[in-house]
Formats: sequence, C-alpha cells, structure tokens
Amino acid sequence: MYPNKSYVEHIAFYVRDIQWHIRFFQEALGMPMVRMEGVEEGSKQAWLLGGLQLIEDKRYAGNEGRMGHIAIMTEDLELALEEIYSWGCTQLPKGQNWVLLPEGLVLELIQAKADTVHQLLNMEVSYV
Repeated sequence: MYPNKSYVEHIAFYVRDIQWHIRFFQEALGMPMVRMEGVEEGSKQAWLLGGLQLIEDKRYAGNEGRMGHIAIMTEDLELALEEIYSWGCTQLPKGQNWVLLPEGLVLELIQAKADTVHQLLNMEVSYV
C-alpha cells in the first residue's frame, strides 16, 4: 500500500473549438490562463487555473470519450508507480508516468515538489 499522499493536479478534456472554451472559462467564470501550447489563435492545448486542461480535436463530436486524462501530483513518483503497476496497469508510450488502467482510464503521474502535497491537503476548506 502506498504510504504517501497524492491529489488531482488537472483533468484534461477534448473540445472541438478551443477558442470558444477558453473565452467561456475566462469570461464566464474568471479562470485565468496558466499556459498555452502554440500561438493563441493556433493553439491546440490550453491550461486554466483550477486544474482544467483543454485539448482541441476538430473531430470530436460527442459526450463520451471527452476526458483525455487525469493528472495526479504525488509525493513519491517512483513508489507510486511501483504500486500502480502492481495493480495490473499498463505503461503508455508517452513514458512510465503515463498509465492506462484496466478499464481504459488514463493517468499522468507527476512528482510533487518538496512539501506541496502536504500543504494542499492541509488547506482549510469550507463546504456549503
């Protein structure tokens, strides 16, 4: 059993019109852009504050299959991968930290810096 902690760093979704989605999340919800791949008008990927990644796919047409992957920040990447692969998961061609679960869910595992996981998990959260 993995003795450390982890958290979801971001979730990626496929969209047909990335520019519309960027404007929507920025203007309708006030979510600032964190990073873009490529120039603004020709971008194929965008990351917004709060853990949202948008991946443009002009062929995308339906609701099913929209999610690209779940990125998980973890305290000890090597130990986490050792545990994950003991569950019968498969390494993807992108690298050892890209994992395919038996039912098709894709995870990207990322090594956290220093004490970031602990700091995040100790944040005071209020529920409405």
